[in-house]
Amino acid sequence: MSDDADPPSSPDAASPPADTKLTVTKRSWARQGKFLTGRVTRPEEDRLPPGQHLVRDWPVLDLGQQPRIPLDRWRLDVDGLVEAPVSWDWAAFQSQKQTRETTDIHCVTTWSRYDNHWEGVATRDLLDVVMPRADAHFVMLHSYDGYTTNISLEDFAAEDALIVHSWEGQPLTREHGGPVRLVVPHLYFWKSAKWLKRIEFRSFDKRGFWEENGYHNHADPWKEERYSADE
Repeated sequence: MSDDADPPSSPDAASPPADTKLTVTKRSWARQGKFLTGRVTRPEEDRLPPGQHLVRDWPVLDLGQQPRIPLDRWRLDVDGLVEAPVSWDWAAFQSQKQTRETTDIHCVTTWSRYDNHWEGVATRDLLDVVMPRADAHFVMLHSYDGYTTNISLEDFAAEDALIVHSWEGQPLTREHGGPVRLVVPHLYFWKSAKWLKRIEFRSFDKRGFWEENGYHNHADPWKEERYSADE
């Protein structure tokens, strides 16, 4: 689940496969930002989306349900329409190529926080490992507390999107979605699922928890895509 608004209530390490035409193409999409409705980088005068205000702290918005997942029990499953599904334990996840990014957060509840330092596995590197099939166009994120949120494959493949385990040089805390969450900086933060458990590749879109409960299906902050009435 996200920081925007939280709802109520033996693994094998995979080796990255050789490049295929499909993965080379999808990596090119990520580098070019192809199909993205939100720009990855913006001029300073356009950096803060409309209706947002800056904060220096990182607010936590939830109803008290913050699952505790010990690292020896944590697992991330990546499956659905992929050629090489994986089920990573903590050691396998940490053995993947690690990437650092500095990006902003934009919450639907109108706060934004600049210059967050993350470390984790880039989604574009995950795509190289699992090789989505040609008919995969959408991704459903599943969390340990039962939360779900949906995202297009193109948005998931943004060049600065990460599956993160660290923030500001420290392990991601439980209240902020640790041990692992998704971060997709160019969308409102409810799309960046906390307590990530499963990444499911799909041929068709299916709305997640907040999308079924009045939030916008896409969530571009610069278009103020906050609620479904905006669609």
